[in-house]
Amino acid sequence: MKSYNFRWTALAVICLAVLIINVDNTILNVALPTLVRKLHATSSGLQWIVDSYAMVFAGLLLVAGSLADRFGRKLLFLIGLAIFAGGSTAAALSGSVNSLIVWRTVMGAGAAMLIPASLSTINNIFTKPSDRAKAIGIWAGTVGIGIAIGPIAGGLLLSRFWWGSIFLVNVPIAALAFIGALLIVPNSKNP
Repeated sequence: MKSYNFRWTALAVICLAVLIINVDNTILNVALPTLVRKLHATSSGLQWIVDSYAMVFAGLLLVAGSLADRFGRKLLFLIGLAIFAGGSTAAALSGSVNSLIVWRTVMGAGAAMLIPASLSTINNIFTKPSDRAKAIGIWAGTVGIGIAIGPIAGGLLLSRFWWGSIFLVNVPIAALAFIGALLIVPNSKNP
């Protein structure tokens, strides 16, 4: 029974990290008009702020999956969380469009490390096909929820705080997921 609970608790930790990665894909959309006013962003600047994250994220997924298999899924998951949190902190404190683009790129690299490591870890933890199907379904549902929550969370944060809060909100959640992963998520690799 204990290992059963452990697996689902590990899944909850993994899903927490996946949630913030996907919230960040859409949270920025409601802040674009604010970035025009506060950072004097041009249309092309806004495009790069949005796309730099997605481009690096998509471009590094396969490499990150290979690195996770070779060096350890938990290790890459933790490194990805740390990079994502650090990039989020720096993005929140950015004073220019160019620095925000750089830090969004860093966030995308961290996110790219998390996704394949999380799926590989789920496949390793859940060996029974029916449990694995449920776990992947929960993981995929978390992705969808994150995408839906992003604009709502962005609107709420912008109505109460400064524009950097849409990035800074990631930091405590990433820290919680980091501690949970450190304590609960097992390491595995397949070199």
